[in-house]
Amino acid sequence: MVVACSNDGTVALNGAGATFPYPLYTKWIDEYRGVSPNVRINYQSIGSGGGVRQIVAGTVDFGASDVPAEPDEERGATGPIVHVPTAVGCVVVSYNLPELTTPLRLTPELLSAIYLGAITRWNDRALALVNPGAALPDLPITVVFRTDGSGTTAIFTRFLAASSPGWRARAGAGKNVRFAVGLGAKGNEGVSGQLQATPGSIGYTELAYATQGGLPRAAIRNRAGEFVAPSAAAALSAADTVELPVTLQATLEGATNPQAYPLAAYTYLLVYEHAVDARRGEALAQFIWWGVHEGQRFAPALDYAPLPARAVLEVEKTLRKLRAGGKPALAI
Repeated sequence: MVVACSNDGTVALNGAGATFPYPLYTKWIDEYRGVSPNVRINYQSIGSGGGVRQIVAGTVDFGASDVPAEPDEERGATGPIVHVPTAVGCVVVSYNLPELTTPLRLTPELLSAIYLGAITRWNDRALALVNPGAALPDLPITVVFRTDGSGTTAIFTRFLAASSPGWRARAGAGKNVRFAVGLGAKGNEGVSGQLQATPGSIGYTELAYATQGGLPRAAIRNRAGEFVAPSAAAALSAADTVELPVTLQATLEGATNPQAYPLAAYTYLLVYEHAVDARRGEALAQFIWWGVHEGQRFAPALDYAPLPARAVLEVEKTLRKLRAGGKPALAI
C-alpha cells in the first residue's frame, strides 16, 4: 500500500473503482468526518475494472466493483481479497423521448434486439406491442454504452445474456463487451450526459445518476413476468429473496419476487483480508463497519436500498475476520 499515516495522527485512506455507488460513498465519506475526524478518505470513481486492478496492485487501500472480481483478475494479489456488499442499487434503462408521457416498458428480448441493432426505430412494431397506446415517435434509436471496464455494463449484459440466447451468442457478458452499434461514453456520468444531449437515445446507467439528470427510466419485465420500475424498494425486493453465500457474492437478476426489479445488484468494496499496516487496516475496517450499519440510513435518499438485515449479519461475520498488522482489525 502506498498510503501512510501522517505525523499528526491522521490516517489517510485511498479507494477507487465503481461509479455506480459513487454518490453513496461520497455521502459516507463526508458524514464519517464527523464520526472519526482523524481519518481522511479519498475515493476516485474510475469504473469497476479500474478498482479491481488497483486493489490487486496494492495502489489503494480499497477497491470498489459492482460485480465480484473474477479469479483471473485477482491473479497477482498479495493475499486473499474479501468482497463486502455495501448497498443494493439499480441499473436503469433511460431514454430521451420527450414525446413519451408514460414510462417505456421493455423486455430483455427487446433490449437485446435494440443493442444488437436489430430494432432501429422507436415506432418499431415490436416496441409498440409491449407499449400499447404509447406515443412512440418515428425516430432512429441511438444506443449509448459504457466504454470503460464497468460493473454497470456487467450487470446489464449479464441480465441480457441470461434472458436472450441471441445476446449470449453474439455479445456475452462482462465488464467489457463488444457492442454492435451505438455511442460510447465513460462512466455512469458520461452515459447520463450523452442521454441528455442526444434525442432518441437509449442507455443504461445507475438510478441515482438518472434521478440527478432528470432522465426517465423504463419498467423492465422480471422473471415473474411483471414490468417493474426501478426503485430502492424494488431493489430490496430482489435482494430479500436471494441468499448470500459465505463469499458474500450473489447476483440478483434471477430473483422471482413479482415486485423485484431485475436489474438490481449488490455493490462491493474489495479489501485485503490481511492488512499489513495496522493503523490503516483498523481505520478501514471501522469505516466499513460504520457504512454497513449507521451509513445505511443515507441509502434510500440517494436511490439505493440498504442491505437486508440478514445480509448485514453475514457481512459482520466477514468483517470480524479482517486482520491488521497481524491482529483483529475490529475490537467488536
